[in-house]
Amino acid sequence: MKKYNKYAIRSAKAELKSEVADSYLNWLWWIIEPFCFMLIYTFIFSVVFKSKELYFASFVMIGQALWQFFERMLTGSVKLILSNRDLVVKVYVPKYILLYSKSLTYLFKMFISLVIAFGLMMFQHVPLSWHVIFVIPTLLVLYLVTFGISLLLMHFGVTLNDLSNLTNIALKMTFYLSGIFFNIRTRIGGTLGYFILRLNPAAFLMDEMRKALIFAEMPNFKWLAIWLLIGLLLTIIGISTINKNENSYAKVI
Repeated sequence: MKKYNKYAIRSAKAELKSEVADSYLNWLWWIIEPFCFMLIYTFIFSVVFKSKELYFASFVMIGQALWQFFERMLTGSVKLILSNRDLVVKVYVPKYILLYSKSLTYLFKMFISLVIAFGLMMFQHVPLSWHVIFVIPTLLVLYLVTFGISLLLMHFGVTLNDLSNLTNIALKMTFYLSGIFFNIRTRIGGTLGYFILRLNPAAFLMDEMRKALIFAEMPNFKWLAIWLLIGLLLTIIGISTINKNENSYAKVI
């Protein structure tokens, strides 16, 4: 990764510039889009469904920021090799670098959403504490787990044409079980809530992020460590699998 880091950064910058090249509002769309989604979710669940969650707008914005990174990485990885056919066939670049470069664009957008979340927290007078430092390990675990899953999807997406549809269906189901606009601990609770928070990485990491930023609570170090190890294992398996099959990708596509 160190060897190809400059390429990955330049590629990510080029993609970000191309996204807004023909837009009048340009980079402002990266702020407008997450903010508008937050307003929609806040209106529906606080006004229509009468949610009483504390600091609800900030609560939703934090969940949305993490979910969009998770979703974009997974959906974007399935067809990543196929969509970079010319690069895969003509130039040698380790294929996982394609995902690494793509992840930089999604990280950039997630950090914009988190900046908006901090702004909302200030507006809502959310008291910040020293627990905010636990944002760092939470984001690290989120990246590793998401990157590891995406590597496997990228590999199998070359030969499994239906994987993209299956991934979208799985993500839609996961979306409603991740607690983006409700607190799983208080709304579900019990054994079901316990297992959702432990076995769904998106739900668990959203909860940990909100603990650090909103509720000033200590993280669950045990399960952060478990998901860190799972993320490392998935990443090692994913990179190993892709390296073993690099020569076959050009033939398949």
